[in-house]
Amino acid sequence: MNVIILSRNIGLYSTQRLILECRKKGHSVQVIDPLTCNLIIDNDASHIIDNSGQKLIADWVLPRIGSTATNFGAAVIRQFELQGVSVITSSQALLDARDKLVALQLLAKAKIAIPKTLLTSPMEVDGVLIKKEFEFPAIVKLLDSTHGLGVILSESAQNGIAISEAFQRLHHKFIIQKFIKESAGQDIRAFVVNGEVIASMLRCAPEGEYRSNMHRGASATIIDLTVEETETVLKSAEAVGLKVAGVDIMRSNDGPLILEVNASPGLEGIEGVTKVNVAGAIIAYGDSLVRAKK
Repeated sequence: MNVIILSRNIGLYSTQRLILECRKKGHSVQVIDPLTCNLIIDNDASHIIDNSGQKLIADWVLPRIGSTATNFGAAVIRQFELQGVSVITSSQALLDARDKLVALQLLAKAKIAIPKTLLTSPMEVDGVLIKKEFEFPAIVKLLDSTHGLGVILSESAQNGIAISEAFQRLHHKFIIQKFIKESAGQDIRAFVVNGEVIASMLRCAPEGEYRSNMHRGASATIIDLTVEETETVLKSAEAVGLKVAGVDIMRSNDGPLILEVNASPGLEGIEGVTKVNVAGAIIAYGDSLVRAKK
């Protein structure tokens, strides 16, 4: 099969693993930077041309689009969809998952437990409302935060209001969330492929750190999910429309809470810890999309 991986960095571990698994299957694989694509939109012959003038043709497409290319990357995916090409992550699912507020709204609509969240009015930060709705410490989080950057643990209402006012003054979109004290510094990353949790790991932040991101020095170990956690993870991926997803889950006194559903989760941490061939499972799913059409 002809497979196109949409990635801005061919040298990334995740991209290299996916290339390797494609080649094991005997596939022809191209890695295309989505920002080099030109979209020709035509009633009868919509297509995509890369910056070398080549028309892109694929049996299926694997988006690995980072936050720096979300909107244009979604347009490229949509162009493949218009051509009837199978894609692992739909354009709409990418947009919904990448916008943390939209994702939380979709999760809440599906009755999936999430930390209590506030999006303040863009006109004015209402300090009285913040004090009424949240106990402190609480989390103040930029909506475009990645790898734990832009996630602040605010120890007091006064501090939380001040941070909120600063973000608003700088025209940054942000939310305030309940801080889950009993699970501080720990969360679970569960990897979903086509309606199945294929790997999961517990991430623990280093001493003195409340963010459990691997990029911030967190350690990780294999963990088995409970039946309730597995059901919650799968329901979360479905709610956002993702067939391949990294779902971040936190254990609270009231049960599992979903923190985030990631549309382009990294493979290095989950494969290194669990020894599961996650990349191979993703490629097998892409192949199944093509076979299902025959």
